[in-house]
Amino acid sequence: MNKPTVRHAAMATFAVFAINGFVFASWAARIPTVTRVLDLTAGEMGLLLLTIAAGSVIALPLAGTVVARLGTASTVRVGGFTSSFGGLIVATALALGSVSLTAVGLFFFGVGIGLWDVSQNVEGADVERRLGRTVMPQFHAGFSGGAFVGALVGAGLSALHVSMSAHLFAIVVLVVLAMLAIPRYFLPSPVAAQAVPADPPSGASREILGRSAWKESRTLLVGLVVLGAALTEGAANDWIAKATVDGLGATESGGAIMFAVFVASMTAFRFFGGRFIDAYGRVPVLYGSLGAALVGLTLFVVAPNVWLAGLGAVLWGAGAAMGFPMGMSAAADDPARAAARVSVVSTIGYVAFLAGPPLLGFLGDHVTIRWALLAIGVAIIASILTAPAAKPLPAEAHEAYEDAGN
Repeated sequence: MNKPTVRHAAMATFAVFAINGFVFASWAARIPTVTRVLDLTAGEMGLLLLTIAAGSVIALPLAGTVVARLGTASTVRVGGFTSSFGGLIVATALALGSVSLTAVGLFFFGVGIGLWDVSQNVEGADVERRLGRTVMPQFHAGFSGGAFVGALVGAGLSALHVSMSAHLFAIVVLVVLAMLAIPRYFLPSPVAAQAVPADPPSGASREILGRSAWKESRTLLVGLVVLGAALTEGAANDWIAKATVDGLGATESGGAIMFAVFVASMTAFRFFGGRFIDAYGRVPVLYGSLGAALVGLTLFVVAPNVWLAGLGAVLWGAGAAMGFPMGMSAAADDPARAAARVSVVSTIGYVAFLAGPPLLGFLGDHVTIRWALLAIGVAIIASILTAPAAKPLPAEAHEAYEDAGN
């Protein structure tokens, strides 16, 4: 495969990650607005957010099989269109003030995001492998950069008192246009070879092979590494704005700006982080980033003013930057099993990313959402303890893949 094709695929993958981040942050930055419009407590909003988690948890374990059958480009489109459909339902529900209809829309949004996430990570891993250098953090920097822009847009629209419904309708149009245009530049269908070995055991199917990844100890340990990192990121996405508003007396637009600070820090470290991984290796970088996340989270919670909390948000974002992309690269080390393993690790990560923050909302009803964030530290420590599982697999797996003609 010639280099221009790989470069085009890299740019397309980066763009798809960026749009994914923009869509998610456009929702997350305005959670305080949605909470107010629907007149919900933190615990009730947490319960509503669980519907996103439910949709994704259903979609993610199936995503490896879907990618194997449809390819990454088609699966990204299916995910984008499904999340757009969910966005239309949510926009309509907010205009009507309906909590139940909002829950239905968020469920479809979660299904779409789950399919979208696995397919873009499988594509990113294949591009990274063909380029021969670490670029997965840069793809996730695209997600974070899109989220930063989405957070700023959310803050601006909140300050201008633009309705969330109008905001979501505009996003749906953007996503549909992007899904029609961008995935055509993805690499040509490498996923069938990734999902199923060239000579599978007699009677084996893609579904069986996908489920067998759940029995691999390394894959599950990598999933635990990603779990802590994903909870660290997801909790900030869902609650840092509200914690700033409720705990520090900031305005809704001020809360959205704090979220933007977190995302900007995460984006910067993801963009440059590949160099550190190539220089020092995955495991040392994981130790450093998870440690920074723990320090930053603690500072944000105990800070007496917005400025120190902002410094905590910078450290928190820097620490949250690398865990998820390194976990995806580790899951995809063996190209022949990439789709199945990425699906497993993504499922574990997204359970934490989407289901963990709503549970913090319930805790927040008792101790305030700002102090509830300290519970994330337990998951971060667990990720630090399991970080060695992300050590790259021996080169033989890569060589076997190349020898097979992929």
